[in-house]
Parts: sequence; C-alpha cells; structure tokens
Amino acid sequence: MGSIGAGIDALQLAVFVGLTALVGVLTWWKVRSAKHDGSGQDVFLAGKGLSWFFVAGSITLTNLSTDQLVGMNGNQMLLLAWWEIAGFVGLMALAFVFVPLYYRYNCTTVTELLERRYDGRSIRTLISGIFLVGNVLIYLPAALYSGGLFLQSLFGEGVHLIVFAIGLALIGAAYTVFGGLRAVAVMDTFSGIGILGLALVIVFLALAAVDFDIVTGVPPERLSMIGGPDSPIPFHTLFTGMAFIQIFYWSTNQNITQKAMAAPTVREAQKGVFAAAAIRILVVPPIVVIPGVVAYKLFGDIGDAAYGRLVAEVLPGWLSGAFAAMVAAAVITTFSAVLNSTVALYSVDFHEQFIGEVKDHWKLGAAVSVLATVLAVAMVPVFSNAESIINLLQQLNGLSSMPILSAFIVGLLFRNVAARAAIAGVVWGIALYGLYTFNEGFAGAVGLHYIDFMVVTLFTSVAAALAFNHMALGRRAEWIGFELFRKSGAGAAA
Repeated sequence: MGSIGAGIDALQLAVFVGLTALVGVLTWWKVRSAKHDGSGQDVFLAGKGLSWFFVAGSITLTNLSTDQLVGMNGNQMLLLAWWEIAGFVGLMALAFVFVPLYYRYNCTTVTELLERRYDGRSIRTLISGIFLVGNVLIYLPAALYSGGLFLQSLFGEGVHLIVFAIGLALIGAAYTVFGGLRAVAVMDTFSGIGILGLALVIVFLALAAVDFDIVTGVPPERLSMIGGPDSPIPFHTLFTGMAFIQIFYWSTNQNITQKAMAAPTVREAQKGVFAAAAIRILVVPPIVVIPGVVAYKLFGDIGDAAYGRLVAEVLPGWLSGAFAAMVAAAVITTFSAVLNSTVALYSVDFHEQFIGEVKDHWKLGAAVSVLATVLAVAMVPVFSNAESIINLLQQLNGLSSMPILSAFIVGLLFRNVAARAAIAGVVWGIALYGLYTFNEGFAGAVGLHYIDFMVVTLFTSVAAALAFNHMALGRRAEWIGFELFRKSGAGAAA
C-alpha cells in the first residue's frame, strides 16, 4: 500500500484526534439526558427512542466500513457496485415484511421471532449461536483488520497493524459498554455525515486525477455492469442468489435489524429504513467502486491496496488527518454496532435462558463486551492471508446465511413445523454449502457460481426441514403463504 504518513505532521495528527474526539463529545451531548434502567430494551433497543434519522444513520454505518471501502475498491471494477445497489431489495423486505413482524412480536433479537413461529426454543438457540460465532470470528475481526491495515497505510508501516486494531477495538468497545445502542446509533449518524461526505470528495478527486476519463486504458470488463460467467457477479445471479443474500443480510441479520427495532413505532422504523435505502442507492455505490477503477488506471492491478494508494496520490496533505479520522470512525461504528448486537444475542438468548435472570444488562454487557473484544483482536492476524477481504467475507457468510434464511422462510410460510425440523434444515444447508466451499472436486462437479449455489442451498434446506418434519416427526406442515404478513400489516393478533 502507498503511505501518506510522511505528509501527516503534528497539525494533521491533531485534526485526526480532534475530529475523533468531537464525535465522542457530540454523542455524549445527545445521549446525556437519557434515563437508564438496565433493562434489555434500554441497553439493546435504546429504550425504543430512536427517531428515523438515527435509525437510518445507524443502519448505513453498521454496514459501511473499511470492508467495503478497501475490499470492494480492491476488486477494481464497477461490477461490485451491485452488492450495494441490490441492498435496496433487502431493505424493502425489512421495511414492509420484517419490521411489522418484529414489532408485532415485541422482539429484541431476530431469533425471538423464530421461537414464536416454532414449537420450541431450540431453533432460536441454534441460530443465535451461529450469529454469535459469525460476529466474533468474522465480522468483528474483519472490521479491525481492514481498519488497521488502512490506518497503517496512512500513518506508515512503522506501527504494527495490530496496534491500530487494538486502538480501534478499545474505542468501539467503550461506546458499547458505556452507551449501549443509543450511543452507538448516535455516533453512527454523526460519523456517517463526515464519512460519506469525505468519501464523495475522494471520488471527485480521483476522477479529476484522470481528467474524468476512466474509460481509456481500462479493460472493458472492469467498466461493465453486465458480469460474464467468470466474473465475481455473473449478471444472471442478480435475479437468483443475490436477492436472497440481500434479504438475509438486511432483514434477518441481528446486526442490522436491531437498529430498526429501536424506533418507537413501526412507521418511524420504516421511515428510517427508507432513508437508509435511498443512501444505499444514491451515495454508497460510487464510493466503493470508482476509486478502485481509477487506481487500476493509475497503478494497475494492485488488489486491496488500491484505495489506500489512490488516497495517498490524490488527497491534499491538509485533509489527511480528517481522512484518517473518517477511516477510524467507519471501523469504530461498525465494530461497536456489531459488538452491541453480540452482547444482545448472548444476554437475551443465552444468559437469561440457561443461567438466570439479568437484573442489570449494563454490567453483564460490559463483561461480554470485553471478552468478545479480546477474541476479535486475537483473530485479526487470520485475515492477513486473505487475497480479497470482501470475497472472503461473502464466502464465509454463505455457510450460514442461506441455512438461517431457510428457518425464517419455513417458520413464516408454514404452520405446524417442529423446531427440530427447522434445525435439520439448517444443519443440512451448512453441511452442503461447506462441502461446496471447501471441496474443490465437489464444486467442480456442480459447476455453479457460489451465488447460484446459495439458491440451491436455500431451497434444499427448506425441503430438508419439511421432509424431516413429515417423515421423521410425523407432522404435516400447513402452508399459510403470506397470511402472516397481511395480518402483521393490519396489526392483527397472531
């Protein structure tokens, strides 16, 4: 990676520290008068007090981190913008289908919905456990690694990456421990204004550096939005697995949906989701692909180093401190949001069920936050061997995303399905996708792109759950279709 460390003097360092501190002060000012009672709703749902503005900001910044800025730009092609554009589908599913259901069932975690739809708690425990493992071993360390890598490129390689990762983790954990979701959401929103604004400035400066011509000298396949069969996103997959991936991520993933559950009403939550969808369509796509393509024109195929090296080339020295603060804020917001969701999953789904009632979620949350942070930091070196951060994340997510989504589909579209049957479907899906991912012979024989194979995984997981329910448990599932969604929209009882 290129480095702009030489261009950062005491003034730029002061700007970096000052802006980071400013976000903290503004967050404290906004949440200082909030009353706390130590309940799960207080700590994990901001006391049901988030306005649509902060719901939108928190959803946007929980997703947007250096994983996207570094990883997507690292592919150095416009095609990767589809990951962000297609997010609109998932956000609409969240707004119109899942938000009414989560509010109707008074959920704190998405897994509570599963328990209500099945006849046992076991499926809730399994899915919550999968989310916890994914957060601690994938999402949290990936955010710290990509953020540490980028800050190292900014300040020079004299400081080891793990030092930056630890610093980011400590600040992110502090927001979660001392402020809960309320502080996390407010910080996300305040940081997001600066992050998105400066990221757009970088897009403009990048285009100016090549006289607003990214066509000349760049291979057509890097400019096309129609992916070929061998591309990262073949075009047909936009209409197959891509839609289901987005529905899982935006509608059934605790890290995202928890923010939508924190508004006082369904209508307020939906307004926040709509605003997040508008940002997803209009603002995010250009900042995660255009700099990478410009970097290809200037430096060639340099992978995940593209964004950092481009910034080193085009960003004026006087903005370097502000940019470093932006990068740090992007990581801190994602880390703290995922950490808060991790604490919620453990506290509500495990501790209260298997250990005992939690009288003060602040105290338990602090202990769990410390443990999860230590584990995440310890996992950071694992990600240093990845050729592409974003592609690695998508492959790892595939192990659980479609199996988990199958449990929601069966639970919401059918009645009289046992929790054990849903578990059978999830286990089948994880095993099948794991075989595809880690067995080259099997993957070669199948001959499908991994996004297409996600569809196979999803539908066979649903089929496995229904088959187990009928053949092993002697129960006949009853198709209810979209009846539940219609009732939910009308506010009817279950």
